[in-house]
Amino acid sequence: MNFIFENLFIEKTYQLIISMILSFAITWRSIPVIINICNLKGLMVDPIKRSSHETPTPTFGGVAIFASTLIGYMLWNFNDEGFLLHKVFAGLVILFFLGIKDDLFALDALKKLGSQVLVAILVVVGSDLRITSFFGIFGIYELPYIISAAFTIFLIVALINSFNLIDGVDGLSGGIAMIASAGFALWFALNNEWSLACLGFSMAASLLGFLRYNFSPTNKIFMGDTGSLIVGFVVAVLAIKFVQFNVFNTNPNSVYRNAPVIAIILLSVPIFDTLRVFGLRILKGKSPFKADRLHLHHLMVDNGLSHIATSFILYFATISLTTFTYVLRKYFTNTQLSLSLLVLFAGYLLIARQLEIRRLKFYKQKITNKEVEKNIKANRKPTLKFERSINPN
Repeated sequence: MNFIFENLFIEKTYQLIISMILSFAITWRSIPVIINICNLKGLMVDPIKRSSHETPTPTFGGVAIFASTLIGYMLWNFNDEGFLLHKVFAGLVILFFLGIKDDLFALDALKKLGSQVLVAILVVVGSDLRITSFFGIFGIYELPYIISAAFTIFLIVALINSFNLIDGVDGLSGGIAMIASAGFALWFALNNEWSLACLGFSMAASLLGFLRYNFSPTNKIFMGDTGSLIVGFVVAVLAIKFVQFNVFNTNPNSVYRNAPVIAIILLSVPIFDTLRVFGLRILKGKSPFKADRLHLHHLMVDNGLSHIATSFILYFATISLTTFTYVLRKYFTNTQLSLSLLVLFAGYLLIARQLEIRRLKFYKQKITNKEVEKNIKANRKPTLKFERSINPN
């Protein structure tokens, strides 16, 4: 009797569902074990001045995400796998150990950046994964090889770091990565690109299991740099491959001639936040990698929103804007849709500026109230109690 999985479950859709269930279950069951080990060995991240948390928290959730995503994917043998995914998995292993070391010892930013560039070169040069066309945006179509390769390497490194940068409140980086990977995976599945669909859905399911603990007030864990590097890398590969597939897609029913715009919209939260924060830091004469509380999610939390509310508002914005762009794609050119991206970014900058002003007013009011309270205590005179003395004479 033949018990080969592919013969038992011939339908590709069933294979994807089983991979998702397995990835979710592995993350769900393994994270409590990781939390216990972190507690026993003292592998906790202590809250710092700019942190939104007050207690030490385990930071190795990325280990579960890495393992469950690979196991969910490798359950099947896809004929369309090609050599791209072999390079991707090699890059994932490199980033996994880089993240582990960073979570343990806090690596120098330049060393991390150099390793990310090497991984990006491995994928871009080793498998020829490149953005080769701008689809006529601002009149730009085909790109020369050098420009194409350099631009794609830059995109991969930028997206890896953007997911690391938005990992500042519970559920944000993992949730946005889950939405993005599931969105790209759905398109790949509809176009019979089963290997990439399985990779995307496996990671999305793994992140869903992780979010249950990332949002938990009593059994919390962070994904750490291990997780953010991995999810940023996988999402970057899926996004670039989504754009590139539509360069050669000849099916009029499934081709997206505005694929770059859709990809940017789906990743607008990390992209917009990274552009704004890096820009502000550079304008202030600081290193773009210097940590602070300029991120939109920090501004939202400092204005009174909870971590869950902040994350879900940005989830909703991502899904709504992507759906809206998908509907409008048939009525506008790529250049017009790209101009709408600039309008959205300007709106994002305006909202962030208003939140920053409100936060400053809130802090000033808080300081004023403390000073008033301090003055009241300083000027308060002690109450004297007099007792009548009785002279026995």
